[in-house]
Amino acid sequence: MARRRTVTTAIAAAMVFGLAACGGDDSGNGGSDGGDTGGGEAAGKVGVILPDTASSARWESADRPLLEAAFEEAGVEYDIQNAQGDAQRMATIAEQMITEGVTVLAITNLDSASGAAIQRQAEQQGVQTIDYDRLTLGGESDFYVSFDNTEVGRLQGQGLAQCLGDEPANIAYLNGSPDDNNATLFSQGAHEVLDPMDQYTVVAEQAVPEWDNQQAATIFEQMYTQAGGDIQGVLAANDGLANAVVSILGRNNVAGQVPVTGQDATVEGLQNILAGNQCMTVYKPIAEEAQALADLAVELVNGQEPTVAGEVEDPEGNRTVPSVLLDPVSIFRDNVKQVIDDGYQSAADVCTGEFAAACQELGIS
Repeated sequence: MARRRTVTTAIAAAMVFGLAACGGDDSGNGGSDGGDTGGGEAAGKVGVILPDTASSARWESADRPLLEAAFEEAGVEYDIQNAQGDAQRMATIAEQMITEGVTVLAITNLDSASGAAIQRQAEQQGVQTIDYDRLTLGGESDFYVSFDNTEVGRLQGQGLAQCLGDEPANIAYLNGSPDDNNATLFSQGAHEVLDPMDQYTVVAEQAVPEWDNQQAATIFEQMYTQAGGDIQGVLAANDGLANAVVSILGRNNVAGQVPVTGQDATVEGLQNILAGNQCMTVYKPIAEEAQALADLAVELVNGQEPTVAGEVEDPEGNRTVPSVLLDPVSIFRDNVKQVIDDGYQSAADVCTGEFAAACQELGIS
């Protein structure tokens, strides 16, 4: 399969944010069940399949409206649907999209095996594919759009170390789903930072299947019990897992005393940071990622050959994938305002009830 690489794909995040503010959850796509929309000035059609609504709130609250806005602005016909955590449903949606004439298909896979099967089918039908946010190992994607996920893990490791300080501490890792390549990269990045720090002792580490927050609470409760409560820091891979950890720490009357990391800058995660129950989160400006995907897809639909600056290796597929890799940002209590100022979350959502005083203190309005 031909691969294209070199220069940088343009990012127009400010435009996307402005457009997203004008759009709702549904711009003719039928909500999470998807559907066709207008546009149609371009020669082809874009299909996007988002993974679920459980692992993170971002997919429907951020990615969908941002992508809708970008495709509407470009005058491109599109179909965005959500697999709701079901690999078979994702395969069915992909088959329907291909049958209905998409010429470019972007997926956020639920696991590499099912994602690769979808991409093989698409390739056989002459449909170009893009991996969005998660690389499909052993897949056939023409491009990959994401953040530097190893760097996400490094930021989490650095954040936990910053919150723990130099004193000896027992730490636990609550990693993401074992079949999500991003989760592997997050863990690698965190270990890269923390392993050389001999003041920290890893007393527990486990992955959470399907990023399931309820399972995460059970897993961490077992970790905490087995360690006799002797855990001083937790590397949690995202804000959902972090909140599960905070709930167990709260039951043991130590919430706020044990630093916990996170990712995605969710409303819940930011509120946990404001309350002092979570050390930090990693903010990934989704507007940039959505615009990068839209830019690539629109070029492909219009018969152009996009060129991008980065590349990643797929060891299972023995291939190099041309990639757009964006920069994540560490968020602590003192810069929660950045996420609000960027428009990624709103003060109205974050600064409710008990969190209003902290927002006022930090100049968030």
